[in-house]
Amino acid sequence: MTWSIGVDVGGTFTDFFAFNEDSGQTHVGKRPSTPDDPGRAILLGLEELSGGAGENEGVATAFELGDVGRLAHGTTVATNALIQRKGAEVALVTTKGFRDLLEIGRQVRPHMYDLNRDFPPPLIPRERRFEIGERITADGAVHLPVDEDGLEAVIAALGASGVKACAVCFLFAFLNPRHEELVAERLRAALPDLEISLSSQVQPEFREYERFTTTVINAYLQPVLSRYVARLEDGLASLAPGAALGINQSSGGLMSPARSRSFPVRTALSGPAAGVVGALHVARRADRPNIITLDVGGTSADVALIRDGRAEISFERSVADFPIRLPMIDIHTIGAGGGSIAWFDRDDLLKVGPLSAGAVPGPACYGHGGQDPTVSDANLHLGRLASRLIDGSMTLQPDLAARSLAPIAERLGISSQRAAHGMLGILVANMVRAIRTISVERGHDPRGFTLMPFGGAGPLHARDVATSLGIREILVPRAPGIVCAQGLIVSDLKEDFVVSQRTPLDTAGLDLLGDNTVALLDRAAGWYRAESVPDSGRSLELNLDLRYVGQNFELTVPLAFGVSLSRSDLPDIDALRQRFFEAHDTAYGYFNADDAIEAVNLRLTARGRLYHEPEPVDVESVAESPAPVDHRMVFFAPDAAQETAVYHRDRLRPGQVLYGAAVIEQLDTTTLVYPGDRALVDASGNLLIEIDHDD
Repeated sequence: MTWSIGVDVGGTFTDFFAFNEDSGQTHVGKRPSTPDDPGRAILLGLEELSGGAGENEGVATAFELGDVGRLAHGTTVATNALIQRKGAEVALVTTKGFRDLLEIGRQVRPHMYDLNRDFPPPLIPRERRFEIGERITADGAVHLPVDEDGLEAVIAALGASGVKACAVCFLFAFLNPRHEELVAERLRAALPDLEISLSSQVQPEFREYERFTTTVINAYLQPVLSRYVARLEDGLASLAPGAALGINQSSGGLMSPARSRSFPVRTALSGPAAGVVGALHVARRADRPNIITLDVGGTSADVALIRDGRAEISFERSVADFPIRLPMIDIHTIGAGGGSIAWFDRDDLLKVGPLSAGAVPGPACYGHGGQDPTVSDANLHLGRLASRLIDGSMTLQPDLAARSLAPIAERLGISSQRAAHGMLGILVANMVRAIRTISVERGHDPRGFTLMPFGGAGPLHARDVATSLGIREILVPRAPGIVCAQGLIVSDLKEDFVVSQRTPLDTAGLDLLGDNTVALLDRAAGWYRAESVPDSGRSLELNLDLRYVGQNFELTVPLAFGVSLSRSDLPDIDALRQRFFEAHDTAYGYFNADDAIEAVNLRLTARGRLYHEPEPVDVESVAESPAPVDHRMVFFAPDAAQETAVYHRDRLRPGQVLYGAAVIEQLDTTTLVYPGDRALVDASGNLLIEIDHDD
């Protein structure tokens, strides 16, 4: 039997989701992360998982690691290296006169209302930015060849500097990459151990500042991710020699380890993207095309909007205040999680997050030396969390939680329960504000969506978030804390190709777009051959970035989708104009049919299907109400606890209905059903919670 395993490494826990491709059997696992070496938690967790540490339908499901055929991994290594500024020493080689571009940027303030706040210093100090005489013009022609003497001087300076990586960024290299490629050839010959990133390969689009910063970040991360992936591959080879490793990208697809070493910047939002892919899979099976996701882990909360069964793709994001221009699932992240610490600001107001206790030492209730009050301590103190987690393998200490909350309660002059409740209210307000950013501020009414909470802490706070937004239905996946890992299992191999060229939307421009489409399809065919993707597993998606002439930003317009595409699949000019008008009206509330339009980027996304949906199994619904396994006192309101039934998720069967107040516990999370709410177990094992309309 062949198993596929998804592994998502978070700040607090590392999650595992195993899927048997022959039988459809699933198996989940969870263990504390090892921040000093994330790969160690993966290898330890695989050994635990194969030993039957987790359960499936209440039955131990141990398997041999030799039967694992694929391991899909969502990683935070690149993100953490960027946030903590722990990347490699890196140099920049650029066109003469442009080495200060990284500091000049766009000449905008990082924060509109804070005159003292500045952008982070460049990842490359000025003395390691080297210039070479050369020039490609705006039409891709060579105006000045590469200065050979200048190149030799740069090679000598790079060798003396001791840098581990180098970014090569020339003007208009996205139109003609020859100068970058020539410099790379010479650098590799003279300095074979140097990691090299070319802007024409990392991000071949116009807008030189974003292209330069993205390429510099890629070079900064290359040695770090290369070492990590190499160690993980070595450990995996001895533990599960038949497993092919795939690394998740920020755009929601997998790439090979070799591609991840070449393009580590693509993993900047690897883990959160896997969560959205997993949520899409759950939403499709539950027939809920409009979803707002709420992924709450130990250190952060990620929210995304799924409309008509599709997640939005953004092409420019900031990670750790550094702009990155690459295709990424549009996810909004805030510092709000189970480990978020409560603290008093200089204005004497209570704040929660973004600082987190993380996995080490963790919240005070973990008993590992943490002293600060966290969200987990508040939930435990209010009875919402049990004193034993991860099926009893992790013990929490209520007395330590109460001790950590006491200073807050004393300072505010209130009870410890009210203080804990207030902490959760602040956390929820932060989450609501994040969801409004991706919904209300973009013209979407959240009341028309279902809230899908997941992550270890999502279902604990979903109800308060939903009522604040007017949402009346909550969909809790079968394994909420493992959705990111499950998303890795259902992810496709994915590669994005782009041609960046400003083209008027006229007859001549359409001919040029046809030529560029053929070129992109040829590149995709080469990628399919390299990755050994069979014809039956292929799919292509063609998109075009359009804007009015003189407009600063463009809108992405879908062109064609299918298992195979050709030049003839391009729409005609009138159809392209109409699609652009519809996109402009949706984004801005108007369009002008008389203004000239131009194309900017032609994009092709190639996918290779890895996951095969098992045949649906008829599940017999159970009419009788489930039996609670326990009762305990829970504070749903700040001043009054009530006796609450406790259920174990593994014992719930499709068709069963339970009414709040209730607490539903499982390996990976805890779900609250408030008094008056109704929870139904659907055919896939998801919980559909209807919020009391009288609340």
